[in-house]
Amino acid sequence: MKSKLFFAGIATLAAVLVSAAAPKVAVTDLAYEETISQYFKEVHASEKASLKARGSYSARDSEFSSSERSSGAVNAQSESHFDYSEGTYSYVERGELRKFNADIKGEMLKTDAYRVQQPKPYTAKNNEKLYDVIDRIKKGYFPGADYVLFGSVNSLEWRDEANPVQGSSKYTQTLSLELVAEFSLINTRTYEVKAAFSAMGEGQDVKFLTGNNRVVPNRGKVVSEVSKSLGADVAQQLLAQFDPSVKARSARRTNSSVNVETRRTEEVTILK
Repeated sequence: MKSKLFFAGIATLAAVLVSAAAPKVAVTDLAYEETISQYFKEVHASEKASLKARGSYSARDSEFSSSERSSGAVNAQSESHFDYSEGTYSYVERGELRKFNADIKGEMLKTDAYRVQQPKPYTAKNNEKLYDVIDRIKKGYFPGADYVLFGSVNSLEWRDEANPVQGSSKYTQTLSLELVAEFSLINTRTYEVKAAFSAMGEGQDVKFLTGNNRVVPNRGKVVSEVSKSLGADVAQQLLAQFDPSVKARSARRTNSSVNVETRRTEEVTILK
């Protein structure tokens, strides 16, 4: 009985130690970068006019004669300017999606291999540094984390399609979303990349319609499905490439074997 209790205590202690030794991983919001083009048309018109007038008059009158003299000059100037331009201009917009990562963290916690942390949000005006993870590590965006799981959006595409149902007057209206993102797991001390992969999330909402009926698709349902499927894919691929619990379990089995041999030796000694 004492032997069983002893082994149970060892197993419990080992489980606690393994949980405490699980690495702390900060999961960032998904970064995105998009080139935006906009049309512009500009019209500028201006006009400037000036008028200058100058005149003089003189008269002389005497007992024998009289005379008058006058002169004048007018100077008028006018200037107008018209400028017209049109075209497109492009700029790069960068930021973070404040969604989709909750299910990633949830699926990671289910594995019991990691302790998940929430990093500081990236609010710097100079968003060119958004993708510079090492710079963000040095500036303290991930305090206390052993690793950073950084994700960035590769593709995000909405589709709204209508298709007839063969053999009936009905048709389906399908709203779907597909999200593809790249992920890297980076060591906050050595900056070593421990895992790298791409993951995908999908979701859709299908409605059956007849005639000219219209319905509003459930966008919330679609986003929820995308988030859950993305989280499951990320957790599965991350665990396949970086599973710290494997070494911990191996070390625990080794320690258990040593403890068993020690206990058996002690029992034999007592019996002698």
